[in-house]
Amino acid sequence: MKTLIVVLLTVAAVAAPSATAAAGQRPTAANPSIVQTAIAVNTSGVYAGQFDTLICLVAHNPTVLNLLSQKGQYTVFAPTDAAFAQIGVTDSNCAALAQAVTNILAYHVARGRRDAADVVSSTQIRMLNDQSTSISAAGGSYYINDAKILVTDVFASNGVIHAIDHVLLPA
Repeated sequence: MKTLIVVLLTVAAVAAPSATAAAGQRPTAANPSIVQTAIAVNTSGVYAGQFDTLICLVAHNPTVLNLLSQKGQYTVFAPTDAAFAQIGVTDSNCAALAQAVTNILAYHVARGRRDAADVVSSTQIRMLNDQSTSISAAGGSYYINDAKILVTDVFASNGVIHAIDHVLLPA
């Protein structure tokens, strides 16, 4: 499954420049984009295999894939596979659910590059679906809504990724 996802994202990344230019969208981001960075983090190292479900959802959702592959700056709060499993989404059913969760995916992305210091100094962050999240601290940890921020500051050419332990569900 992981190999299929990497192949799909590679094909989509190659096809994205002509598709986005034709649609009047921003050009493709410099390498590595958020999508390419997420694949790299998920492929090897300490976090290998922790984001298969998120990558599958993005790979099968052209709207989100194109957004995270284009120029601009975005902050992504990336739920782990365990977080998605809590709501019944896994790498075995993610392709079928990808279009249905567009609003949920948009609730994990904010405009602008917000590193950890920016995030923890905020009380709210407006997400791409136009809803706001709340930022809080408790017991030495930081939270976005009820999701604990596990990993911060995974930088890409077009933004930054922070890993979280729950899926953010819009109101």
